[in-house]
Amino acid sequence: MATAKKAVKKAVKKVVKKVVKKVVKKAVKKVVKKKK
Repeated sequence: MATAKKAVKKAVKKVVKKVVKKVVKKAVKKVVKKKK
Protein backbone atom coordinates (compact mmCIF):
# COMPACT_ATOMS: atom_id res chain seq x y z
CA MET A 1 0.00 0.00 0.00
CA ALA A 2 2.79 2.42 0.88
CA THR A 3 4.45 2.03 -2.53
CA ALA A 4 1.13 2.54 -4.32
CA LYS A 5 0.48 5.72 -2.34
CA LYS A 6 3.96 6.99 -3.21
CA ALA A 7 3.37 6.27 -6.91
CA VAL A 8 0.07 8.14 -6.81
CA LYS A 9 1.70 11.12 -5.09
CA LYS A 10 4.42 11.23 -7.76
CA ALA A 11 1.83 11.11 -10.55
CA VAL A 12 -0.19 13.89 -8.92
CA LYS A 13 2.93 16.04 -8.54
CA LYS A 14 3.76 15.59 -12.24
CA VAL A 15 0.24 16.63 -13.27
CA VAL A 16 0.28 19.62 -10.91
CA LYS A 17 3.65 20.76 -12.32
CA LYS A 18 2.30 20.55 -15.88
CA VAL A 19 -0.80 22.57 -14.98
CA VAL A 20 1.26 25.17 -13.11
CA LYS A 21 3.58 25.57 -16.11
CA LYS A 22 0.61 26.12 -18.43
CA VAL A 23 -0.92 28.71 -16.09
CA VAL A 24 2.40 30.51 -15.67
CA LYS A 25 2.92 30.65 -19.45
CA LYS A 26 -0.54 32.14 -19.94
CA ALA A 27 0.07 34.71 -17.19
CA VAL A 28 3.43 35.66 -18.69
CA LYS A 29 1.87 36.15 -22.12
CA LYS A 30 -0.78 38.44 -20.61
CA VAL A 31 1.87 40.52 -18.82
CA VAL A 32 3.98 40.78 -21.97
CA LYS A 33 0.96 41.99 -23.95
CA LYS A 34 0.22 44.64 -21.30
CA LYS A 35 3.83 45.88 -21.33
CA LYS A 36 3.78 46.23 -25.13
